[in-house]
Amino acid sequence: MKPNAAVIGRIQQEQEDLKRLVLRVELLMKKARATGDDGYLDAVALNLHGFYTGSERIFEDISRNFDGQVPAGPDWHKQLLLQMSAEIPDVRPPVIRRETRNCLEAYRAFRHIVRNVYTFNFQFSRIAELADEVRSCYESMISDLEAFGQFLKSLGQ
Repeated sequence: MKPNAAVIGRIQQEQEDLKRLVLRVELLMKKARATGDDGYLDAVALNLHGFYTGSERIFEDISRNFDGQVPAGPDWHKQLLLQMSAEIPDVRPPVIRRETRNCLEAYRAFRHIVRNVYTFNFQFSRIAELADEVRSCYESMISDLEAFGQFLKSLGQ
């Protein structure tokens, strides 16, 4: 097996899982809007949280296998996102573009809210905004990851 094949396989699996999450977010947001049921909104929030944590798993895998380290400390989530948009000279190109980093930053910040706020304090408008933008952010990230995958494949040749 080529050295990067396992990483490529894990990235592809996470991408499929993220695609399922995006579809769930869209479906549940539609139901939340149609019914006004807070339970659907809570489910949207949980899936938005999952969208970011799934993205972060990809970045941790890349960081561990190519950069040599995953950031540590209280702001490691933010540092990891910054690291993924940076070129590591003589190691790898940026994994994601700045535009993708910026859209993912909103989901990173929301992940923190989901973990630290009671669901009855969620803001419908913020969840709706993130739900409406999740497909665009996902597609941007997928485009970037496909380009990074091509880089990985070229290393194996």
